[in-house]
Amino acid sequence: MEYKAVHRYADQGPRKIRVFADLIRGRNADEAIEMLKFYHNRGARLLEKVVKSALGNADDRECPDLDALVVTEARVDEAPMFKRIQPRARGTAFPIKRRMSHIHVTLGEPAEG
Repeated sequence: MEYKAVHRYADQGPRKIRVFADLIRGRNADEAIEMLKFYHNRGARLLEKVVKSALGNADDRECPDLDALVVTEARVDEAPMFKRIQPRARGTAFPIKRRMSHIHVTLGEPAEG
């Protein structure tokens, strides 16, 4: 059985979080949380919360073996951007793009083989 958690509209760009999603993909859920705990980075904090939420969802749905769960999917998608204009010299304007992301984590049983 798969247990999912999603954080939508995370207030950080997806490129900064994908680095940590690649690190934890395929690892044990407890090991992934321990790894993310030691990175002093906001993206790691956000991803850690989503993994903990997926583990809580598994506990709530009475997973038979919480210790055996593996991160089967760790995906970070782009969310809509806030687009603003910053006035600059001589009547010009620079765009400001405030990027956000959607974080998807799925826990499941390890693949046999």
